[in-house]
This record gives sequence, structure tokens and C-alpha cells, in this order.
Amino acid sequence: MIFMAEEVKETQQKKAQKPKRKASPKRRAVQFDKSSSTEHKLFNKYDYNVEVLDLSLKNYINLKPEEYPSSYRRTSSKLFSKANINIVERLENVLMRGGTGKKIGGRVIRTEGRLQGKKLKVMHIVENAFDIVNESTKQNPLEVFIRALENSAPIEDTTRIRQGGTISNIPVDISASRRLDTALRNISTASIIGAFKNKKNISEALANEIILASRNDINSYALKRKNEIERMARSAK
Repeated sequence: MIFMAEEVKETQQKKAQKPKRKASPKRRAVQFDKSSSTEHKLFNKYDYNVEVLDLSLKNYINLKPEEYPSSYRRTSSKLFSKANINIVERLENVLMRGGTGKKIGGRVIRTEGRLQGKKLKVMHIVENAFDIVNESTKQNPLEVFIRALENSAPIEDTTRIRQGGTISNIPVDISASRRLDTALRNISTASIIGAFKNKKNISEALANEIILASRNDINSYALKRKNEIERMARSAK
């Protein structure tokens, strides 16, 4: 028993001799001064201070300030997630497409997937196109692009319905999301057509289409498609 008591005393003395660990200091929340933070510009060149005049498209044209917009489409599984993507990135995503494989404008477009999945290449194409727009119009190319979307977005379309054994077309109104999708698709298709077997590269063709559509020029492919869709809807009434 005497030996056991001595061992207990020795262990207690050793524990008392051990240095106590210092408590780790509490982490302080870092506060950023919002007033000193600089606002992002598109491609580090162009301002995002652009007003959307079309009220129906205002909720779907996202102008979140980003230098090189790229979200990797992380929210693709959510409904209406496209409304939260920067409008310039949506143009880039539409350009990353293959050839149509059918006649458009009297010719068959086959790009053999040269832009599929090449986001960085398409980003440089859009940047060069915006630079050309800026040089030719002396305006903010983002504002010119928004005006092109507003002018080339159709209001009416037709849909097929079956009544008994007959199929007929009826006119319907288009939602704001579909209007924007149609305008983006037509502008990107026009750039592919303009650069297909032509001396123009795709950046020059895209810049030319954006300028024509923003001015309501009848030579714009996107405006031609818009007028054709609305004419078919009027004739179906």
C-alpha cells in the first residue's frame, strides 16, 4: 500500500510539472471596406451601367459585374437558373455549338464542332467582337448588344394543335425567357453563317450582326427571323 501511495504522488507531481497549453486566440472576422472596392468591368474594359428598356426582358437579362463571366453552369438542374447567368456568358454558351447540318440561308452549315466545349476560345471571340463594336460605334458594346437583343426578340409565335384528325397552327404569345433564348440563338447563328466560307472571321461576323440588329437594319439575320416568325403568327390568326 505504501508503494502504491508513493506512485500516485509521483504521477500527480509529474502532471503538476507539465506546462499548460495556451488557449488559441479567437479569430476575428475580417471586415472589408466596400467603398474602397473597385467595380468590375466586362473584360476589364467596359462598364455594366446599362439600362434595359424592354420591361419583359429586364428580369432575365443579368448584368452582374464580372470581368470574365464564367459560372461553369453549376445550377443547370434548377428551374429558371439561366436568369442568374451573366448575359455575355449566355452568348458564349450559345456560340459553343456544332454545325446545324441543315440549310440555313440557302446553305448547309457544318462547323464540325470547332467551338464545342472551347469556352476560352469563345470568350476571346466575344471580346474581339465587342472591341470591333466599340471601334465602329464609339459606344459601350454591352449597351449595343442589349439593344440588339431587344430588337431581335419576337413577341408572337405559332404552335401546332391537333383537333380530331387535323393539325392546325395557332398564334401564341412568347414568354420573356423564350424571347431572349430565340434572340441569342439567332444572333449566334448569324455569326456562324457570316463566317462560313467567307473572308470574315467569326468575331467580325458577330460584331456586324450585333450592330445591324441594334440599329433595326433589315439586313440583320436575327431581325429577318423575328419578322418571319411574327408574320407566320399573324397569318395564323
